[in-house]
Amino acid sequence: MQLKPSLLALAASAALLACQPTSQPDQSAAAKPEAEPAVEQTAEAGKAVVYQVFTRLFGNTNTTNKPWGTLEENGVGKFSDFTDEALAGIKELGVTHVWYTGVPHHAVIRDYTAYGISLDDPDVVKGRAGSPYAVKDYYNVSPDLADDPANRLQEFQALIARTHAHGMKVLIDIVPNHVARNYHSISRPEGVADFGANDDTSVAYARDNNFYYIPGEAFQVPAWPEDYQPLGGEPHPLADGQFDEYPAKWTGNGSRSAQPDFDDWYETVKINFGVRPDGSYDFDSLPAEYAQKSIEDHYTFWQGRDVPDSWEKFRDIVLYWIDMGVDGFRYDMAEMVPVEFWSYLNSHIKQVNPDAFLLAEVYQPHLYRDYLHLGRMDYLYDKVEFYDNLKWAMQGHGSTDALVEVQDSMADIEHHMLHFLENHDEQRIASPEFAGDARLGMPAMLISATISTSPTMLYFGQEVGEAASDDAGFGKASRTTIFDYWGVPAHQRWMNGGKFDGGALTEAERELRDFYVRLMRFSAEQPAMNGHYAEIHRANRAATEHYDDKLLSFLRWTDEQKLLIVANVRDAAYPPMNLQIPAEQIAAWGLTDGSYTLTEQLYGELSVPLTVQNGVGSVPLTLAPLASLILQLEH
Repeated sequence: MQLKPSLLALAASAALLACQPTSQPDQSAAAKPEAEPAVEQTAEAGKAVVYQVFTRLFGNTNTTNKPWGTLEENGVGKFSDFTDEALAGIKELGVTHVWYTGVPHHAVIRDYTAYGISLDDPDVVKGRAGSPYAVKDYYNVSPDLADDPANRLQEFQALIARTHAHGMKVLIDIVPNHVARNYHSISRPEGVADFGANDDTSVAYARDNNFYYIPGEAFQVPAWPEDYQPLGGEPHPLADGQFDEYPAKWTGNGSRSAQPDFDDWYETVKINFGVRPDGSYDFDSLPAEYAQKSIEDHYTFWQGRDVPDSWEKFRDIVLYWIDMGVDGFRYDMAEMVPVEFWSYLNSHIKQVNPDAFLLAEVYQPHLYRDYLHLGRMDYLYDKVEFYDNLKWAMQGHGSTDALVEVQDSMADIEHHMLHFLENHDEQRIASPEFAGDARLGMPAMLISATISTSPTMLYFGQEVGEAASDDAGFGKASRTTIFDYWGVPAHQRWMNGGKFDGGALTEAERELRDFYVRLMRFSAEQPAMNGHYAEIHRANRAATEHYDDKLLSFLRWTDEQKLLIVANVRDAAYPPMNLQIPAEQIAAWGLTDGSYTLTEQLYGELSVPLTVQNGVGSVPLTLAPLASLILQLEH
């Protein structure tokens, strides 16, 4: 295939500075033992790729985008928009798991009383479409997402089946720390009590209360900032600055004030998991040695133990969704819930589905190992360490040196630290507040997707450079809104009126998506992505002329596949350099002195020599701006 010069320069750039290899590898080297790797091979090929879609926005073809617009004005995506063509387009990115964000029924400013759903109050709902993290009914799905709200659960079940038919698994959100201020399940199974239905509201705390209370005080709506009014000031019968809640409950982020601040999670109330107001625990502690015990041991530990009522309620909720065919969960703000609860919940899930994919949002690195080993999470966001440092490097005021240090510090848990560059909480790469240019995400995505055995996550629209450039109402520019009815312009061009063929994309957007498809499929399919890792960055920083802290280089390999990965996060070229592969890594690859060939894997039209002399490897490269290279040793 003939590639355009611009694409070669950006995505597979390396000018050859030497002739082709003059000799073949010494075949006797293959028998040499490998050096001790930093990461053991854990699978035959590839690794997990999670594609996060904001379900309400994904299929919306309406381009009106009126701030605070209604569903009728701005449109809304439906479960049915995930057609076979749409799912095939997602699968093309190497996706193994689709995280359908915003599926459980959350508070929303729209009249669904004809379906038995109570009205929601704009004074305790963020935006018009509502936050997906203010769940109102855990036993049903958002009525906005259904063609027929009366059959909304069946329509979601059909989506599960379609996703499975395309070889992908289904994840949804579970938000144990808090629920909507007006939580009320009309779909709970017979015999299941609603959250708070049996609470003793005369006390601030009781172990089996589901909520915390402020006895004797009524809830008050926050004092609005001068530039804010619910629904942008549009009249609404319930937008009166009042919400009836007596006694007031603690707010989702832990505020104990009857009148939370505007910056508090005022639309939610905090769930009580048996943590007393002084922070002490009202349940059995999990012994420290359970960090080394199996998931079956965790399950056994909890059998016959008396646990808080909220634990049992969430156990029943997650098993309800697992029974429906959901393959796993993304847990919101998991660190705000005791690790013992997660041991209890996750061990119950794994008894039913041992392959369930359990991903948690934890932002305190000193807690990572507790939530993995004691809480039995499969994966955590690598946000505070890896993402933050990579973002700073992309913005030009950070160093790739930090990425090497982070990866070293995560060596024992790197498989469990999910990597991403975008999600619903973070700024879009193409936004001026982040990088201002989606191309800057290319080398960064290469690093994020290939440096470890961890899953990689993409956010819908990332692969076509969505910039989230407008204020949507409650949602503000730089992040795609999660609170409003809205269209996502770059993504809509890929949708092309529901054809999902990219027919309306610009040339630059098509090239960007092509890069993501190549990279993510490589990540999902190639065995070295679950093999060994060794950084060669420090050695080149010390010894290679022109190599600086805007480059990153490392090796990934198995016995059968050996890769050199090089990324230039700067939008500027480098002079010719001879990249060094230290003797320790050459020995680990089983190479002897001689010349070898490395071929570029994403586009397949470049090759470069690797010369081994006195046990040290040298690769001549000239790196173009944003160079993103995966070079494979040819046998």
